[in-house]
Amino acid sequence: MALKFAAITLLGIILASIPTAVESAEHVARADGPADQYIAKENPIALQGILDNIGPKGIKAPGAKAGIVVASPSTYNPNYFYTWTRDSALTFKYLVSAFTNGNSSLNSLIQDYIVAQSTIQQIKNPSGDFETGGLGEPKYYVNETAFEGDWGRPQRDGPALRASTMIAYSNALLATGENTTVRDVIWPIINNDLAYVTQYWNQSGFDLWEEVNGSSIFTTAMQHRALVEGSALAKQLGQPHDTYDSQAPEVLCFLQSSYWNGTHSAANIKTTQNNARGGLDCALILTANHLFDSKATCSADGYQPCQSKALANHKAVIDSMRTIYSINSDAKSPGQASAVGRYSEDVYYDGNPWFLCTSAAAEQLYKALYQWTATGSVIVDETSQAFFKDLVPDIQTGTFDKSSPQFKQITDAARTYADGFLAIVQRHAGTNGSIAEQFSRENGTMVSASDLTWSYAAFLTMTDARAGGKVLDQESWGWDAVKAPTECKATAATGSLIRPTATAFPSGSGANVTAAGGPGGPGGPGGPTGTSTGSAASGTSSKGAAPGRVRSPLVGLRRWRGKEEL
Repeated sequence: MALKFAAITLLGIILASIPTAVESAEHVARADGPADQYIAKENPIALQGILDNIGPKGIKAPGAKAGIVVASPSTYNPNYFYTWTRDSALTFKYLVSAFTNGNSSLNSLIQDYIVAQSTIQQIKNPSGDFETGGLGEPKYYVNETAFEGDWGRPQRDGPALRASTMIAYSNALLATGENTTVRDVIWPIINNDLAYVTQYWNQSGFDLWEEVNGSSIFTTAMQHRALVEGSALAKQLGQPHDTYDSQAPEVLCFLQSSYWNGTHSAANIKTTQNNARGGLDCALILTANHLFDSKATCSADGYQPCQSKALANHKAVIDSMRTIYSINSDAKSPGQASAVGRYSEDVYYDGNPWFLCTSAAAEQLYKALYQWTATGSVIVDETSQAFFKDLVPDIQTGTFDKSSPQFKQITDAARTYADGFLAIVQRHAGTNGSIAEQFSRENGTMVSASDLTWSYAAFLTMTDARAGGKVLDQESWGWDAVKAPTECKATAATGSLIRPTATAFPSGSGANVTAAGGPGGPGGPGGPTGTSTGSAASGTSSKGAAPGRVRSPLVGLRRWRGKEEL
């Protein structure tokens, strides 16, 4: 009894000292400033917001082990004080980009993340163990132990996203000759995630919102990308890649043939439960953003930001949100930026707009602008014409090169449209620069989890896309390296797993990655700056000894089935 009382007392102290759900008083209406001025102010705040949520030294991540990303410091209503494989991978994908573009202080933190994931991979959990599907477990306690409560599991995007993040860092090390470090320390973790993808890609799983069990376009797209770039890395390291090569075309075939309905894509198909969603979902926009390849063309059949299906999806998703939120009352006409939520049928926290989805809407447009400029033309066809008519009402189908007046009309209007989404984020973020998970559909005040790590990362990838230049130049993963077969097959391949054993990186690893950031990029003028310290590049294990967080039975779960489950 004394121990139980002490635990409850300690929990009360912790809950009192850590932010819970965001409080509306933090939001104060204010006039929007120029976009560039706002970005210059907000970028460093967003980067620091990420660093504050990563163990062991993040000030809002007490008890988190080294390299562990806390989704949000909120511990009650809702409780997001866990680490998600997906959120962590997307966050560190940004940090790896910032590191390779000049922010060398992030190196040891990235290494902490990699070593931490080698432990996470081997934790037995409700989805399985290391050899029986456990890599598909979505979330863990921040002290690297299994969460065993009810949840929407497995979630099959996590291993693919984690592999892609580590591949990006591996490529940076390979460019400076650190082949042995990549092979011995990082490759086993990547290999295991890719083996998971090849074995389970054709099986159902929960979507990125953790609510629908079926096939998710976002998951399929991330699986395809991971297999393609994983094969390229394996070849450089002299590692087996036949299972990646055999499955990547089939995953691509499924991606291209299964989700498109003739007008737009459905975010989820083949669901295993009754699903009231219509299929229009922010996940469609996130898919385009995370498939971006700087060398892609806009004429191909796919989901690159500038390609016709992705643009049609963008319009359909945004239009589905225009009239459902009171705060969109002045943005009901096509071509006007509006607040964006997950999907129109959402009821979680009353179904509000999300910051990360609103940022993503801008990001796709900025990336499309980059691709139109890089390819030297804009392609308007029957699939995308409705999108372009929102920008230039009298636009006809055709290919318009850089010298045409239509090219300038379209690109000017698209940038203005994108900046409109950025302005919405600015309008509803905290006056201190904080960004929560959601903002109220009625009055725009921030609601739900405070300081959401994914919200900060989404803002930073959006502003990187707006800046363009070197940061986007480096984003190429081999989008056209694989061709889909004419007939899709439901296949799978079982790869060999490798028990990760490395507990630290060699001293000095990553020190020679010195690419300078361009203007507006992570390491360049106008870009965010921040420093972080980690412990992985040392002769000792990177794992901290701080105690993990104890979950209170009063604290609800996250987003499962559209409501909090106690």
